[in-house]
Amino acid sequence: MQVFNTLGRELQDLITRDEGRVGIYLCGPTVQAAPHIGHGRGPVIFDVLRRYLVWQGLDVTFVSNVTDVNDTIFERAAERGVDWTEVVSESSRLFLDAYRKLGILDPDIRPRVTDHMDEIIELIGDLVDNGSAYEANGDVYFRVRDFDGYGKLSGRNIDELISGSRIEPEASKEDPLDFALWKAVKPGEPSWSSPWGDGRPGWHIECSAMATRYLGPSFDIHGGGIDLVFPHHENEIAQSEAATDVPFSRYWLHNGFINLAGEKMSKSVGNVVDLNQTLEDHEPLAVRLFYLRSHYRKPVDFTPENLADAEATLERLWSFRRRIDDPAESAEPDQEALAAFRRAMDNDLDTAGALSVAFEIVKQGNVALDAGHHPGPAVAAFDQMMHVLGLTEPRADISDIESELRSLAAKVGSAADGDLIDGLIAKRQQARSDKDFETSDRIRDALDALGIRLEDGADGTRWHRQ
Repeated sequence: MQVFNTLGRELQDLITRDEGRVGIYLCGPTVQAAPHIGHGRGPVIFDVLRRYLVWQGLDVTFVSNVTDVNDTIFERAAERGVDWTEVVSESSRLFLDAYRKLGILDPDIRPRVTDHMDEIIELIGDLVDNGSAYEANGDVYFRVRDFDGYGKLSGRNIDELISGSRIEPEASKEDPLDFALWKAVKPGEPSWSSPWGDGRPGWHIECSAMATRYLGPSFDIHGGGIDLVFPHHENEIAQSEAATDVPFSRYWLHNGFINLAGEKMSKSVGNVVDLNQTLEDHEPLAVRLFYLRSHYRKPVDFTPENLADAEATLERLWSFRRRIDDPAESAEPDQEALAAFRRAMDNDLDTAGALSVAFEIVKQGNVALDAGHHPGPAVAAFDQMMHVLGLTEPRADISDIESELRSLAAKVGSAADGDLIDGLIAKRQQARSDKDFETSDRIRDALDALGIRLEDGADGTRWHRQ
């Protein structure tokens, strides 16, 4: 497999530190507010990378943190007049709910900053002890100019950084380029004890400490959005390698932005689309498909039309699979199709190319089914692809069915009830395919009680009102 390594800015063969094993660290959310639709792209992309590597037989350790100590969190709490922990709790729930709806697997480890103060303070202490950092009035700063490799990730010239827009200009610094590892306590903000006085960590040191704690001082893949390359990831490299004298991460993968009207979504300018509301209004896995239809490094425009097209595209995939009643696990998968899928995925995680392989199966499979043939090997390959991409149609859950029946009961006779009925019929068909006849009968009986009669035939299930 080849991946585009931001460190070097080129496609490189993925060669892991330990044969057969992969360590991945993904910068997780800063839980300051509800997520917008741009916040879903990176987690979906790296979820697919993880699924693919596992499918290829590798032992993957996937770590993705939650940043629950940050200036923006405290600012948001002050604006709302609430305790900062309330902001963290509410925002964490919204992010994690959205991730699960998007089919994102929980990481093996989800560390929080507040649970890792000992590791953070120890790492800062190592940097102070070896002269890479210094204390000034209760703050601790990293000496940027003393690290020879600074700028190697972003390609920035250190002599030009002084005019950059994200340099912290505190008067106590030895050099304006130096960045904070520890910040002295401020009124109204939480603090922790340290050798330099009460305070809290800077943003960058948090990820270095947590990644090292769970993956070691040198690991395989570090991921995040393209906006994190500088200064966050650049600073992670500097402080980590200054402390350990070994390469921090071998590969750095960054996903592009989701744009709205051609501009990057940003809470600071207000051009955002709420992720959780979008997942309420649309099929969540259609949003996942929207992310995967373009190469992960490219920027993508979000429009209602693009999302509607993703919903229609997902329905094509699911409609094909629903045509086959029996599971395909026993069939030997089509090896040529899987080889084409691997070629796409091995080409820097080309999910768009991988989807085109799946749609070729749909096209040829529908032709075979129309002719009365069962495309077993193709279906077995298709199922594996959908699992890797995280697009398998969810099985009917009885709580979901009951919720839909309640909604249908309130809408019987309205213009919207046909879609609800069709959806319930599809779940009944899935239950029958799974030989879950109790659920199948329950749906049929509930629809019958609402005056909707089902008729099963060779060409599917029809319904009419009694």
